[in-house]
Amino acid sequence: MRAYDIIKNKRDAKENTREEIEFMINGYLENRIPDYQVSSWLMAIFFNHLTEEESYNLTDVMLKSGDIIDLSRITGKKIDKHSTGGVGDKTTIAIAPMVASLGVKIAKLSGRSLGHTGGTIDKLESIPGFKTSLTTEEFFEIANNVGIVVAGQTGNIAPADKKLYSLRDSTATVEELSLIASSIMSKKLAINSDGILLDIKVGSGAFMKNIEDAKELGRIMLKIAKRYDKNTVALITNMDQPLGDNVGNALEVMEAIDTVKGKGPKDFSELCLEISSYMASLSGIITYEEAKKKLIENIERGIVKEKMKEWIKAQGGKEEVVDDPSKYLNISSKTLEFKAKEQGYITFIDTEKIGLASMVLGAGRQKKEDIIDKSVGLTINKKLGDKVEEGETIAKLFVSDNSDVDASLNLLNAAYNISKEKPKNINKNVILDVLFSNEKS
Repeated sequence: MRAYDIIKNKRDAKENTREEIEFMINGYLENRIPDYQVSSWLMAIFFNHLTEEESYNLTDVMLKSGDIIDLSRITGKKIDKHSTGGVGDKTTIAIAPMVASLGVKIAKLSGRSLGHTGGTIDKLESIPGFKTSLTTEEFFEIANNVGIVVAGQTGNIAPADKKLYSLRDSTATVEELSLIASSIMSKKLAINSDGILLDIKVGSGAFMKNIEDAKELGRIMLKIAKRYDKNTVALITNMDQPLGDNVGNALEVMEAIDTVKGKGPKDFSELCLEISSYMASLSGIITYEEAKKKLIENIERGIVKEKMKEWIKAQGGKEEVVDDPSKYLNISSKTLEFKAKEQGYITFIDTEKIGLASMVLGAGRQKKEDIIDKSVGLTINKKLGDKVEEGETIAKLFVSDNSDVDASLNLLNAAYNISKEKPKNINKNVILDVLFSNEKS
C-alpha cells in the first residue's frame, strides 16, 4: 500500500477503503507519511468529499488512536454536549445544573479556546478557586455525588485528530464538512456517554455561515452517531448576533449565573431551556415536554441555583459567587462606551467582529500561548432590529491597561449596520431546526 495511490484514488473521486484510511492516519501519526502527502490527500478530500462510509471510518480510526473514556463508573444516564462555537456561548455553565436538576448526569471534558473568547474551561476558571484539572478519582466522585463535573481535556483523546486538524488549519482544508464532522465525532465518541446533544451554530458569528451547510454538517454527524448506536440530536441555532448580552469570560459566567436564577437574557435563557430539555430527553427517563415543564419549575424554586452552588463547591470554587457574582467575579471596573453615530435601526451585525472586538481587549487568544484576561469583555446593549438614537450606547467595554481599545472600537464600528428604515424579516428565532439520529435518513 502506498500513500501515492491512496491520494490518486481520492483525487479521482474514488472511495478510500478502511485500510487505506488507517494507513494514512496511522502513518502520519507515527511520522511514516510526510506532511506534504497528507496535505495532498486532504485537498483531494476537500474537493471530492468523504462518502458516508469514509466519514465513519475516518472517525473510527481517529477515536481509536487515543484513550476511550469509560463512564460506566458513573451511575445513571450520562449525556454529553458539543457546541461548534459562537460569540457569547456560555451554555455549558448554565445547562449543566439545569440538566442535573432533572437527575441526568453531566460528565464533560471541555477545552480552552483559540480565538474570540475563552473556552468553557477558561470561563469556569473565572470563578475563584474553581479547579478544572482533576484526577480520575475526583472526576468520577464529583460526577456521582453532584451529578455534574466539567474538567479540562486530557492530552490523549483522539490524538490523530489533533495532529490532522493542525495540518488542515495550515492547508486551507478546515471548512470541508465531512472532515469537520469526523473531527468532532471522534472526540465526542471517545467519551462513552449515553447520548450527545450537538449545538450547531449558524450565522455571521459562527463557523457555518449558511443554514444548508449547518444542516448538512448535522446530518453527517448524526449518520456517524447512528453507526455507533448513539442517541443524538442536533440543534441548528442562530448566531447572527451575540448569544445573550455578555461577551468575555467573567462577564459570561455572571450571565450564566443570572440565567439559572431565572434572570438571564431572553435569547440565552430560551436556548439553555431548549438544550437542557433535549439533553434530558436523550436519557430516556423523561420526555422533552416533561423536562421543559420541570426545568421551569426548578428554576423558579431555586433548585437549579442550588445545584450550581453544589457543583462549584465540589470543584473547589467559591459557591457564594452564585449568590453575589459581582462581589466574587473579577470584572474590570475600567469601562467605556461604544455609541451610535447616527439614528436608525440595527439591520445587520457582523457577530464575528464582535467576538474579535472582545478578543483584542484581552478576552481571547490570538496565539495558543497568550494569557487571557478574564476581567475584560463587552456588554451588548443593542441587538438586531433595535432602534438607536445618535449618541446612544450600543455596547459597553470592560478594559484593562493592556487592551487594544482603538482596535476594539474600530471592529465594533465595522460590525454594526444602522439603517434609517425599520428592518423586515429579521429571524430572531434561537432554534432554527432540530435533527434526530433516530429519524430515517
